[in-house]
Order: sequence, then C-alpha cells, then structure tokens
Amino acid sequence: MSSTRLPPRPLLVLRSALFSLVMITTVLVFAPLVVLMVPFPFEWRYAVATRWARLNLRWLKLTCRLGYEVEGRENIPTRASIVFSKHQSAWETLALQEIFPPQVWVLKRELLWLPFFGWALALLEPIAIDRKAGRKAVQQLVDQGCRRLEKGRWVVVFPEGTRVAPGTRGRYRIGGAVLAERSGALVVPVAHNAGEYWRRRAFIKYPGTIRVVIGPPIETRGKTAQQILAEAEKWIEATMEKITTLG
Repeated sequence: MSSTRLPPRPLLVLRSALFSLVMITTVLVFAPLVVLMVPFPFEWRYAVATRWARLNLRWLKLTCRLGYEVEGRENIPTRASIVFSKHQSAWETLALQEIFPPQVWVLKRELLWLPFFGWALALLEPIAIDRKAGRKAVQQLVDQGCRRLEKGRWVVVFPEGTRVAPGTRGRYRIGGAVLAERSGALVVPVAHNAGEYWRRRAFIKYPGTIRVVIGPPIETRGKTAQQILAEAEKWIEATMEKITTLG
C-alpha cells in the first residue's frame, strides 16, 4: 500500500471516526434488541445480530472506501463445518458472518459478562471457554462444539488465538483440530489480508479491497488432530504468502 495512493491523513482520521461512531452507536441499538428477543428461536436472534454486521460492512465501504472480494465460494460445503480463519483484524469478525452460513464463535467466557453486549453474545450460543483451564478448555470446546455442529451450526475458530500482524504467523493451537477430529466435521481454511487495511489495535482504516480466499474443505475422518492442524496451517500460510502485500 503506497502512501502516494492514500488520501491525506486528516481525511483518513475523519472517515475512520465516522465509521467508529456509527459502529458503536449501532451496538447500543442492536445488543439490547437481541436481548429482548430471548423468547424467540436462535435463528431469529442470529438474523438480527447479523444485520448489525452487514450494516457496518456497508458503512465501512461507504465511509472508509474499504470493501472485500471472495475467492473460492464454491468450496463452502453444504453441511455444517468448522472454519479455520486467519486472524489479523476485527474486520473478519464482521465479514465471516456475511460469507458463511449461521455460525457460532469460540470466545473467552468473560465476554459474556459484559452488560447488554455480552448478554446478546450469550443468546447467540457461542462456544464460551475458560482459557485459564488448560486442557479442560479444549474439552469445553469439543463438548460445546459437537453440540453446535449437531444442530447444524457452523463453528468459527481462529487457530492462532489472537490477531497477528501482516507477514507474520502465530502459533496454531490444537483445540479446533481436536474438535474436528472428534466430530468428523470438515475444516474450511480461510486466508485474508484484512490486517493490511484494518490493523490490529489501530484506529485508522485504509481504503482498498480485502482479499478473502476460501480453501478446499479438509477431510478430517481418519486423521489425528495434529494432522488436521498441520494441513490447515500449511494451506493458510501458503495462501497468505500469495495475497500479502505488506511485510
């Protein structure tokens, strides 16, 4: 991303401020709305919550001139599967909701304690784990993940666990692969370069087009968790080398 192609910094700040203002404001509207829908089925609550994500993706494109394109949609299976996604930004937490079928997320259970926002998250039935529990956390992921998959819901996993900068990789963790081994669900690897435009812990969003690449599903039956994780990591990181433009 050459600095000569970027708008003046004051304009970038203004656009990013406008985006953030609406994003925060809409959370204050949608989170209580989801909470009020507690008597209704999951599908209804999820539909309302994803409207928030879609609204903000469109607002992001309008204000910050930041859009995205997807390659490999034909690789999305027809049955509930496990998404292994690269994690560089807050952007993918919005976009994966638009790209894939109804899904649940693996997250730390402390998030569910936040007023309204956390309560709304809880009503979307995420896989909430205690990260301090060590091996028990993996079992929590497996137990809850298998139940979600049986209900026909996709499971989104960020195997690196935390956001990483463009051009780098984190340590791929075994939990999602153990779920894949135990459940027999397909693993769908996803690579993207969102971190080049919406950087971790950064306020400014840069204009451009994020590339998202969905890989061929990885068959998990008859494979160990280590084999599944290694296969997913190899595909994701090889694809990242092709689409990353910043070091």
